[in-house]
Amino acid sequence: MKAVIQRVSGARVLIAGRVAGEIGKGSLIFAGIEKGDTIEDVTYMAGKIARLRIFEDDSGRMNKAVRDIGGEILVVSQFTLLADCRKGNRPSFDGAEDPEKAKAMYIRLVGQLREEGIRVSTGEFAAHMEVFLINDGPVTILLDSGR
Repeated sequence: MKAVIQRVSGARVLIAGRVAGEIGKGSLIFAGIEKGDTIEDVTYMAGKIARLRIFEDDSGRMNKAVRDIGGEILVVSQFTLLADCRKGNRPSFDGAEDPEKAKAMYIRLVGQLREEGIRVSTGEFAAHMEVFLINDGPVTILLDSGR
């Protein structure tokens, strides 16, 4: 499983002109599910995302997690994180999980983040989405569940 985490002062997702998900200060997560990902991968990523200390403390150091600041999370599914561009100029997405399995893992990730006591909004799995964000910092972190 791969994820891009962006510290934001606000973010929202539009689908066909309607707001599907919106947050204030917190983390925008783009999540890609790989073939072979397991529940352990989801659990690892949910824990890492919830506890990642990318928010500033009173000294200006990145020492607080999203929950510590009362922040929110917006999770957007993004299979294009799994693009393989090593051969040719057109990305291959062969490493992306089957949509049905990937959706179940995505839903589980969102559920586990909510179990951490964090307000979580989402986009819509497999929909064409427009994502608007204000990256705070900028801070962008790449995570991989490490299989």
